[in-house]
Amino acid sequence: MVIHASGDHWRGEDFADLADFLRQYQPGGYAVQRVSEAVCAGCGGKRFNVMADDVEGCVQRICVACGDAAYVADSADYVEEADLAECACPCGGEQFAAAVGFAFRGDGEVRWVSIGLRCLRDGSLGVYGDWKIDYSPTAHLLQSV
Repeated sequence: MVIHASGDHWRGEDFADLADFLRQYQPGGYAVQRVSEAVCAGCGGKRFNVMADDVEGCVQRICVACGDAAYVADSADYVEEADLAECACPCGGEQFAAAVGFAFRGDGEVRWVSIGLRCLRDGSLGVYGDWKIDYSPTAHLLQSV
């Protein structure tokens, strides 16, 4: 359970590796203080197809097992402006384990979210979306993983 940084892409084997990767990413220059694993509310699945628009800050995950779709963090607020595209790993894999990294402001409110994915075909780790949160309160974001 160690991130492999050799070659073109960082690779990992499990959630702990993806969480470590997100902590090292430091979106907007801010430390990621919490990482939450994406789990389907419908069936408990952890394999997803993912749609994203990083420009608008919108990510949707679709459970491979049951088809349940959920927007990540505050993505539902921006879906009307978003042009969602299916995420794919450089290896061609389109199924991922997902996690959300949260950076916080001094007052405990969320400052930034980062969407990390681990390809289930080859283990490649990547950040497929990240955006600044500039409003309060933000506690609901911690439940929208």
